[in-house]
Amino acid sequence: MTGFVAIVGGGPGDPGLITVRGLQLVKTADVIVYDRLAPREVLSEAKPGAELVYAGKERGRHAMTQEEINRLLAEKAMEGRVVVRLKGGDPLTFGRGEEECAYLIDRGIPCTIVPGVPSFVAAAAYAGIPLAGRQYASSFAVTTGTRAQGSPGRSDLRAIASAVDAVVVLMAAHRAGEVLREIASVRGPDFPAAIVVSASTPQQRVYTGTALSLAEAHPSVDPPAVIIAGPQVRWREEYWLRRPPAPRYY
Repeated sequence: MTGFVAIVGGGPGDPGLITVRGLQLVKTADVIVYDRLAPREVLSEAKPGAELVYAGKERGRHAMTQEEINRLLAEKAMEGRVVVRLKGGDPLTFGRGEEECAYLIDRGIPCTIVPGVPSFVAAAAYAGIPLAGRQYASSFAVTTGTRAQGSPGRSDLRAIASAVDAVVVLMAAHRAGEVLREIASVRGPDFPAAIVVSASTPQQRVYTGTALSLAEAHPSVDPPAVIIAGPQVRWREEYWLRRPPAPRYY
């Protein structure tokens, strides 16, 4: 009897941001294949005896290749097991969830996808930067600073920056300065910008300034990082940093 694979978005890092459905699947899975950015605390919810397999990737170093991950998911499901592929963020937002699901579907293996909170949504919320709103920006675009070689639809950052009010760039920690200079070349050196590192985790850091000042101060940062450039970055200084303390609930 063939099992099935659930590709679950674990959210950006805060274990409290995984969905109820995602957590239910983690608790019942026979096998959990998890990424580097998946919230590790969630793994403590796995049932006794569940097999935990690390398949993390980082720049220049992969625990498993994508083909190896695909084969592992298929093999475990063909054994009749419930398999959770636990990812950071959202599986269908530059998460390769569609590639893994397509591989399984082509082999007749049931696959479902459980969405997660995308990293850029959490980065904006936890840093106090609205993505869009009537006061600051009515449009924003999300793109990636890293693409597979030869992939279709390679983004033109300058064209994007000129077409929308705000730009969000993912997977660009290693070239943050270059990305910010590209944005500054279109929107001007004083265009407000922020870099949010390790969003929603205890290690979160937020750098703000202008596109040019940040490019000079932080040509690269530790991943994961989200770059947000737009007038709404000012809201962080104007309101978020001077907000009254929130009540604590137990």
